[in-house]
Amino acid sequence: MLTRLDRKLANIRAGRYKPTDFIIADAKDSDVGAGVTATGFDYSVKPPRRRSRQEFIAQIEEIIQQDIVDIMLVSQSNLDLLDERGAFLGSEMKPAIRGNLETMCWGAVRHGTYTQTPSIPFRDANLARAIANYPTSGTDLALYSVSFSNDVERDVRTLNAFAEFRAEAARNNFKYFYEVFNPSVDIGLDREQIGEFVNDHIIKSLASVPRADRPLFLKTPYNGPKALEELVNFDSELIVGVLGGGAGTTRDTFELVAQSERYGARLALFGRKINLAEAPLHLIVLMRAVADGTLGPEEAVRAYHGELQKLGLPPTRTLADDRQITEDVLKVAAAKAA
Repeated sequence: MLTRLDRKLANIRAGRYKPTDFIIADAKDSDVGAGVTATGFDYSVKPPRRRSRQEFIAQIEEIIQQDIVDIMLVSQSNLDLLDERGAFLGSEMKPAIRGNLETMCWGAVRHGTYTQTPSIPFRDANLARAIANYPTSGTDLALYSVSFSNDVERDVRTLNAFAEFRAEAARNNFKYFYEVFNPSVDIGLDREQIGEFVNDHIIKSLASVPRADRPLFLKTPYNGPKALEELVNFDSELIVGVLGGGAGTTRDTFELVAQSERYGARLALFGRKINLAEAPLHLIVLMRAVADGTLGPEEAVRAYHGELQKLGLPPTRTLADDRQITEDVLKVAAAKAA
């Protein structure tokens, strides 16, 4: 069965893109990097409490049943639980697993210090098992992520690990999308230079990869309009998406969707911005409206607070605070567009 992802990617590649083809992915893979704290909070009880793993799975099921998100990214073990429950049966949503998790993503481990040193590759997903029962269960799509540190030995190690993953993916007829983070430590570059550094490493790391082994699409931090437009305009065969980063305000969430779509991204993959929201399903509805262009970011914030009021859920921030753009890269672009 074709998924919405398949149809949207086909439209984008054929030059038929329209805002309703903008792809929204929900990153519910936080357990591979965070552990107990990965599940977010249940705000329907007072005081809010952390969800159990089973409650986390139930919330993922609700989002699948809502049928707005195009990709659901989960850990391989949680995909097993979802498959046991038949969560994706009859759904047009595409399941995907984390294909690796380099050490920069371990930053949410309590008392951990992993983010204080340059990231190194790590991978423990089993692609052969994930695809064994596909398409009735499992998946044939993984996320593979890297970061580069401007350190020749570490970056060669990262590139070699990426090559090993591609070889395994090819043996198992596995598709993937490719995430390139900003450097995990300070390498002495400003925001504009970071955007250039990341863009060059994306292109460089794919230059020797034949079409059969290339990613379905890219996922990278939003480093501002200039960096995004440069990457988008360089190669029409590359479909570029942005990652969500920290939770931020609700305005940050909607502003990132709007700005990334405006400057050429065709996908947004958000984890904490959805998982840590008071009402994730209502946030997703409004993300879709912002991507489609039927609501502006500030209008969407007001609408979200209206939904919280109807649900009887106290917001974690006042409306005035939640309307603020707090992420610097978004502030700069919003000010220029005003």
